[in-house]
Amino acid sequence: MNIPLNITKTIHDWLFSIMPEGVATVTEWVIVAAAYLALFAVAGLYLVLLERKVAAWFQLRLGPNRVGPWGIFQTMADALKLVSKELTSNANIDKFLYNLAPYFVILSSLIAIGVFPFSRQFQALDINIGIFFLFAVSSIGVIGILLAGWSSNNKFAMIGAMRSGLQTISYELSVGLSMLTMVLLTGSLQLSEIIEVQRTGGWLILQGHIPAIIAFMIFMIAGTAETNRAPFDLVEAESELGAGFHTEYSGMKFAYFFLAEFINMFIIASIAVVLFFGGWLSPFGITDDITWFPETIWFVIKVLGIIFLMMWFRWTFPRLRVDQLLTLEWKYLLPINLVNLVLMAIIIWLNWTI
Repeated sequence: MNIPLNITKTIHDWLFSIMPEGVATVTEWVIVAAAYLALFAVAGLYLVLLERKVAAWFQLRLGPNRVGPWGIFQTMADALKLVSKELTSNANIDKFLYNLAPYFVILSSLIAIGVFPFSRQFQALDINIGIFFLFAVSSIGVIGILLAGWSSNNKFAMIGAMRSGLQTISYELSVGLSMLTMVLLTGSLQLSEIIEVQRTGGWLILQGHIPAIIAFMIFMIAGTAETNRAPFDLVEAESELGAGFHTEYSGMKFAYFFLAEFINMFIIASIAVVLFFGGWLSPFGITDDITWFPETIWFVIKVLGIIFLMMWFRWTFPRLRVDQLLTLEWKYLLPINLVNLVLMAIIIWLNWTI
């Protein structure tokens, strides 16, 4: 079977050959949106399954094993259950903001996925300010969390929402500075160019020596906090707040919040792969001459490795207190990040990169 090298260009040329230019352009937008929505849904469902399997492995349990072979259809059954459940709420909510909040959370995650280069051909939006775009879009999600907590008219939801604002504002600094450290090394904000820099010089975590390793460690800690995952899950601490900011949500609206957490984890892992581990490039060029091994597979393998690391955090470390959460960021991560940024600038100035 002869598969064309540039699939997107082939589809583009075919659409423009059979329909008017305007109709073809809109059709392309619809195809891209449908592809990313499908990716979004499937990735979210199976990350939930992976989480449950990893948790069972850490705790010496079986995990889901009834619905389908090895339980692989369990999350699909859960999704169908959530879709069919009644949407309930208390009588004193702010209806407009209550209904709007889940869409802020889910759309911010979906928009962010569009700029990732899964391969040379698989990227919806390749803009020259990709890193800045990601940083800006990822900040929108916390608006949905704040709206959900405030509009629910529930004290536990409100406490969870305020914790989310506090946590996000604090740890965004460390996420941004660690990303800026790698931007300083590459000299570009465009994700595709950052990967191309690594084609000849190797992964940035190796090119940047110790500052790159420190930036990766800080990024993983702060990124885990940004996604509100354990040990930084004070936003939805079950033992204190019930379900936290989405206590009053049910059915599909609850599923939006639940799904967004796992997609945000995918986004953090994807940023780490692009900035530190070469994106879709194969390690040491081992499959560069193998045409049937797609670049997307390498990207997904690396992302799953980072996601496993984040899940490892969850099932290993106990939850931090609020004061410990803020102390870690403001007294440790932020000063280390600032010093590390200066150190990376010195290394680049002295031309000590690999």
